[in-house]
Amino acid sequence: MSAAAPVPLYQQVKDYIASRVASGEWTEGDRVPSENELVRKLGASRMTVNRAVRELSSEGILRRVQGLGTFVAVGKVQSAFLEIRNIADEIHERGHVHRAAPHSVSAEKASDRVAFQLELPKGARVFHSIIVHYDDDVPVQLEDRWVNPAVAPDYLDLDFTETTPNEYLMRAAPLLAVEHVVEATQPDDLTRRLLHIPAGEPCLLLHRRTWSGDHVAAYARLIHPGSRYRLSASFPVGR
Repeated sequence: MSAAAPVPLYQQVKDYIASRVASGEWTEGDRVPSENELVRKLGASRMTVNRAVRELSSEGILRRVQGLGTFVAVGKVQSAFLEIRNIADEIHERGHVHRAAPHSVSAEKASDRVAFQLELPKGARVFHSIIVHYDDDVPVQLEDRWVNPAVAPDYLDLDFTETTPNEYLMRAAPLLAVEHVVEATQPDDLTRRLLHIPAGEPCLLLHRRTWSGDHVAAYARLIHPGSRYRLSASFPVGR
């Protein structure tokens, strides 16, 4: 019987990293040592370490975030499709930390598309917020929301690092009806930058309209990286 072939160096590096993930030493969302740190620790070349990290990323074990580092990949977050859930509550229920990073909050004139969705005249004054929601340190949702001032006049005064738009609107504009539409989409440059995703990664886009009283209260585009999120639904079926 011939001797077993030696394990390639890049595979040894992969095995070193994968074994620490499998053992729980490095858990979901943990930042792993940088490539430079792995080079020093393992005595491998930068090219070898880079290949190992790239392959583990493509296999879904690691996730590289430009400008932040490499992390143990988080299993796809699951969100209930038919429910109106506060994303902060969903994240807390998983035992993780929610953080919201408002990108912009302002008043503006409704475009044709926004006016149609909110059932308002074109050019009507609306409130617009763009907020990134993080699960621990991983961005999992870009919330692009337009709000009818008639149902939420103090929307612009809120601190969205302390309360989410969903949480506020459920109090200020009691829900009467909801509409959901889901599609796959290729994100624009701003979305890719805010969600820290590479060019070419598709996203799940959930369009949500909510009604309160006689008004459309809000129209939101909830954008999720396809590699980090999935939507689910369960409901009883009558006989």
